[in-house]
Amino acid sequence: MTRLSLRWLALLALFATLQGCATVASPDPRDPWESMNRSVFGFNDAVDRAVIKPVAVAYKQTLPSWTRTGINNFFANLDDVWSAVNNALTLRRQAFGDSVGRVMVNTTIGLGGLFDVASDLNIERHPANFNITFGHWGVGAGPYVVLPLLGPFTLREVAALPVDRQGNLVNQVADEGTRTGLTVVDLVDTRSTFLDSEGVVNGAALDRYSFIRDSYLQRQRYLVYDGNPPDEEPQEP
Repeated sequence: MTRLSLRWLALLALFATLQGCATVASPDPRDPWESMNRSVFGFNDAVDRAVIKPVAVAYKQTLPSWTRTGINNFFANLDDVWSAVNNALTLRRQAFGDSVGRVMVNTTIGLGGLFDVASDLNIERHPANFNITFGHWGVGAGPYVVLPLLGPFTLREVAALPVDRQGNLVNQVADEGTRTGLTVVDLVDTRSTFLDSEGVVNGAALDRYSFIRDSYLQRQRYLVYDGNPPDEEPQEP
Protein backbone atom coordinates (compact mmCIF):
# COMPACT_ATOMS: atom_id res chain seq x y z
CA MET A 1 0.00 0.00 0.00
CA THR A 2 1.32 3.42 -0.92
CA ARG A 3 2.01 6.18 1.59
CA LEU A 4 -0.81 8.25 0.09
CA SER A 5 -3.29 5.39 0.53
CA LEU A 6 -2.31 5.02 4.17
CA ARG A 7 -2.80 8.74 4.76
CA TRP A 8 -6.22 8.81 3.14
CA LEU A 9 -7.35 5.78 5.16
CA ALA A 10 -6.19 7.55 8.29
CA LEU A 11 -8.05 10.69 7.21
CA LEU A 12 -11.28 8.74 6.74
CA ALA A 13 -10.86 7.15 10.15
CA LEU A 14 -10.29 10.57 11.68
CA PHE A 15 -13.42 12.15 10.24
CA ALA A 16 -15.52 9.11 11.09
CA THR A 17 -14.87 9.89 14.76
CA LEU A 18 -15.39 13.65 14.65
CA GLN A 19 -19.09 13.59 15.50
CA GLY A 20 -18.49 11.71 18.71
CA CYS A 21 -15.56 13.73 20.00
CA ALA A 22 -15.90 15.91 23.03
CA THR A 23 -14.44 19.37 23.05
CA VAL A 24 -12.05 20.86 25.55
CA ALA A 25 -12.69 24.02 27.53
CA SER A 26 -11.35 27.18 25.86
CA PRO A 27 -9.68 25.34 22.97
CA ASP A 28 -6.97 26.86 20.84
CA PRO A 29 -8.86 28.23 17.80
CA ARG A 30 -6.32 26.53 15.54
CA ASP A 31 -7.12 23.18 17.15
CA PRO A 32 -10.93 22.84 17.44
CA TRP A 33 -10.68 19.03 17.60
CA GLU A 34 -8.17 19.00 20.46
CA SER A 35 -9.85 16.26 22.49
CA MET A 36 -9.82 13.88 19.55
CA ASN A 37 -6.34 14.98 18.51
CA ARG A 38 -4.97 14.31 21.98
CA SER A 39 -6.39 10.79 21.89
CA VAL A 40 -4.81 10.11 18.52
CA PHE A 41 -1.57 11.69 19.73
CA GLY A 42 -1.50 9.27 22.65
CA PHE A 43 -2.11 6.33 20.35
CA ASN A 44 0.64 7.44 17.97
CA ASP A 45 3.03 7.92 20.87
CA ALA A 46 2.35 4.38 22.11
CA VAL A 47 2.96 2.93 18.64
CA ASP A 48 6.14 4.94 18.29
CA ARG A 49 7.50 3.75 21.62
CA ALA A 50 6.61 0.13 20.90
CA VAL A 51 7.66 -0.17 17.25
CA ILE A 52 9.07 2.80 15.37
CA LYS A 53 11.48 4.17 17.96
CA PRO A 54 13.11 0.77 18.70
CA VAL A 55 13.70 0.26 14.98
CA ALA A 56 15.17 3.75 14.68
CA VAL A 57 17.43 3.12 17.68
CA ALA A 58 18.66 -0.16 16.17
CA TYR A 59 19.21 1.61 12.85
CA LYS A 60 21.31 4.29 14.52
CA GLN A 61 23.29 1.81 16.60
CA THR A 62 23.93 -0.57 13.70
CA LEU A 63 24.90 1.74 10.86
CA PRO A 64 27.97 3.98 11.12
CA SER A 65 27.32 7.70 11.12
CA TRP A 66 28.80 8.23 7.66
CA THR A 67 26.38 5.69 6.20
CA ARG A 68 23.39 7.30 7.90
CA THR A 69 24.54 10.72 6.72
CA GLY A 70 24.74 9.45 3.15
CA ILE A 71 21.24 7.97 3.34
CA ASN A 72 19.84 11.18 4.79
CA ASN A 73 21.59 13.22 2.10
CA PHE A 74 20.17 10.97 -0.63
CA PHE A 75 16.57 11.54 0.42
CA ALA A 76 17.19 15.25 1.04
CA ASN A 77 18.45 15.55 -2.53
CA LEU A 78 15.23 13.99 -3.83
CA ASP A 79 13.26 16.44 -1.70
CA ASP A 80 15.20 19.34 -3.21
CA VAL A 81 13.81 18.46 -6.65
CA TRP A 82 10.22 18.98 -5.48
CA SER A 83 11.29 22.02 -3.49
CA ALA A 84 12.63 23.57 -6.70
CA VAL A 85 9.26 23.09 -8.41
CA ASN A 86 7.33 24.68 -5.55
CA ASN A 87 9.79 27.52 -5.14
CA ALA A 88 9.17 28.27 -8.82
CA LEU A 89 5.40 28.14 -8.28
CA THR A 90 5.71 30.66 -5.44
CA LEU A 91 7.96 32.93 -7.54
CA ARG A 92 10.87 32.71 -5.11
CA ARG A 93 13.69 33.21 -7.56
CA GLN A 94 16.57 32.92 -5.13
CA ALA A 95 15.11 29.82 -3.50
CA PHE A 96 14.41 28.28 -6.90
CA GLY A 97 17.94 28.95 -8.09
CA ASP A 98 19.44 27.56 -4.91
CA SER A 99 17.27 24.43 -5.08
CA VAL A 100 18.19 23.75 -8.70
CA GLY A 101 21.84 24.40 -7.90
CA ARG A 102 21.73 22.00 -4.96
CA VAL A 103 20.25 19.23 -7.07
CA MET A 104 22.76 19.71 -9.88
CA VAL A 105 25.78 19.83 -7.56
CA ASN A 106 24.74 17.01 -5.24
CA THR A 107 23.53 14.71 -8.00
CA THR A 108 26.77 15.03 -9.96
CA ILE A 109 29.67 15.88 -7.67
CA GLY A 110 27.80 14.43 -4.68
CA LEU A 111 27.39 11.03 -6.36
CA GLY A 112 23.62 10.89 -6.63
CA GLY A 113 23.07 12.93 -3.50
CA LEU A 114 25.06 10.76 -1.09
CA PHE A 115 27.32 13.72 -0.33
CA ASP A 116 25.94 17.19 0.44
CA VAL A 117 28.53 19.14 -1.51
CA ALA A 118 26.06 22.01 -2.02
CA SER A 119 25.99 22.82 1.70
CA ASP A 120 29.78 22.83 1.74
CA LEU A 121 29.54 25.43 -1.04
CA ASN A 122 27.05 27.45 1.06
CA ILE A 123 24.13 26.82 -1.31
CA GLU A 124 21.17 27.15 1.03
CA ARG A 125 18.36 24.62 1.24
CA HIS A 126 14.81 25.98 0.86
CA PRO A 127 12.34 23.18 1.68
CA ALA A 128 8.94 23.57 0.01
CA ASN A 129 6.01 21.45 -1.04
CA PHE A 130 2.55 22.02 -2.47
CA ASN A 131 1.20 22.80 0.99
CA ILE A 132 3.62 25.73 1.10
CA THR A 133 2.52 26.74 -2.40
CA PHE A 134 -1.13 26.69 -1.33
CA GLY A 135 -0.30 28.81 1.70
CA HIS A 136 1.75 31.29 -0.32
CA TRP A 137 -1.20 31.94 -2.62
CA GLY A 138 -3.60 32.56 0.24
CA VAL A 139 -5.13 29.19 1.07
CA GLY A 140 -5.74 29.09 4.81
CA ALA A 141 -4.12 26.38 6.91
CA GLY A 142 -7.42 25.17 8.32
CA PRO A 143 -7.76 23.21 11.55
CA TYR A 144 -4.90 21.27 13.06
CA VAL A 145 -5.39 17.51 12.99
CA VAL A 146 -3.40 14.51 14.21
CA LEU A 147 -3.81 11.49 11.95
CA PRO A 148 -3.46 7.93 13.25
CA LEU A 149 0.12 6.68 12.75
CA LEU A 150 1.01 9.70 10.64
CA GLY A 151 1.15 12.58 13.08
CA PRO A 152 0.35 16.29 12.76
CA PHE A 153 -1.22 17.94 9.73
CA THR A 154 -3.37 20.89 8.79
CA LEU A 155 -6.32 20.43 6.45
CA ARG A 156 -4.44 22.44 3.84
CA GLU A 157 -1.68 19.85 3.95
CA VAL A 158 -4.22 17.08 3.50
CA ALA A 159 -5.56 18.84 0.40
CA ALA A 160 -2.01 19.10 -0.95
CA LEU A 161 -1.21 15.42 -0.41
CA PRO A 162 -2.24 14.11 -3.87
CA VAL A 163 0.01 16.65 -5.59
CA ASP A 164 2.86 16.16 -3.14
CA ARG A 165 2.64 12.42 -3.69
CA GLN A 166 3.17 12.88 -7.41
CA GLY A 167 6.09 15.17 -6.70
CA ASN A 168 7.79 12.65 -4.42
CA LEU A 169 10.33 10.91 -6.65
CA VAL A 170 10.29 7.80 -4.47
CA ASN A 171 6.66 7.29 -5.45
CA GLN A 172 7.67 7.34 -9.12
CA VAL A 173 9.75 4.16 -8.76
CA ALA A 174 7.99 1.52 -10.85
CA ASP A 175 8.91 -1.55 -8.81
CA GLU A 176 6.61 -1.77 -5.79
CA GLY A 177 9.12 -3.63 -3.63
CA THR A 178 11.83 -1.06 -4.26
CA ARG A 179 9.39 1.80 -3.72
CA THR A 180 8.19 0.35 -0.41
CA GLY A 181 11.75 -0.33 0.73
CA LEU A 182 12.82 3.23 0.01
CA THR A 183 9.78 4.57 1.85
CA VAL A 184 10.54 2.47 4.94
CA VAL A 185 14.21 3.47 4.95
CA ASP A 186 13.23 7.13 4.63
CA LEU A 187 10.81 6.79 7.55
CA VAL A 188 13.32 5.06 9.82
CA ASP A 189 16.12 7.44 8.88
CA THR A 190 13.91 10.47 9.54
CA ARG A 191 12.81 9.08 12.91
CA SER A 192 16.42 8.41 13.91
CA THR A 193 17.31 12.07 13.43
CA PHE A 194 14.94 13.03 16.28
CA LEU A 195 16.32 10.59 18.84
CA ASP A 196 18.75 13.06 20.35
CA SER A 197 16.37 16.02 20.48
CA GLU A 198 13.32 14.25 21.90
CA GLY A 199 14.90 14.14 25.35
CA VAL A 200 15.01 17.94 25.34
CA VAL A 201 11.33 18.11 24.35
CA ASN A 202 10.28 15.59 26.98
CA GLY A 203 12.24 17.40 29.67
CA ALA A 204 11.27 20.96 28.78
CA ALA A 205 7.60 20.59 27.91
CA LEU A 206 4.98 20.37 30.65
CA ASP A 207 2.46 19.41 27.96
CA ARG A 208 4.12 17.52 25.09
CA TYR A 209 1.00 17.70 22.94
CA SER A 210 0.76 21.49 23.09
CA PHE A 211 4.51 21.91 22.69
CA ILE A 212 4.61 19.75 19.55
CA ARG A 213 1.47 21.33 18.10
CA ASP A 214 2.65 24.89 18.64
CA SER A 215 6.14 24.14 17.30
CA TYR A 216 4.69 22.41 14.26
CA LEU A 217 2.29 25.21 13.36
CA GLN A 218 4.98 27.81 13.94
CA ARG A 219 7.29 25.95 11.56
CA GLN A 220 4.54 25.79 8.92
CA ARG A 221 3.97 29.56 9.11
CA TYR A 222 7.71 30.15 8.91
CA LEU A 223 7.91 28.15 5.67
CA VAL A 224 4.80 29.67 4.09
CA TYR A 225 6.09 33.20 4.72
CA ASP A 226 9.61 32.34 3.59
CA GLY A 227 11.11 32.92 7.01
CA ASN A 228 9.31 36.23 7.67
CA PRO A 229 5.87 35.47 9.15
CA PRO A 230 3.71 38.43 10.20
CA ASP A 231 3.37 39.19 13.89
CA GLU A 232 -0.36 38.50 13.88
CA GLU A 233 -1.91 35.15 12.99
CA PRO A 234 -3.98 35.63 9.79
CA GLN A 235 -7.71 35.14 10.24
CA GLU A 236 -9.15 32.07 8.55
CA PRO A 237 -12.03 32.80 6.21
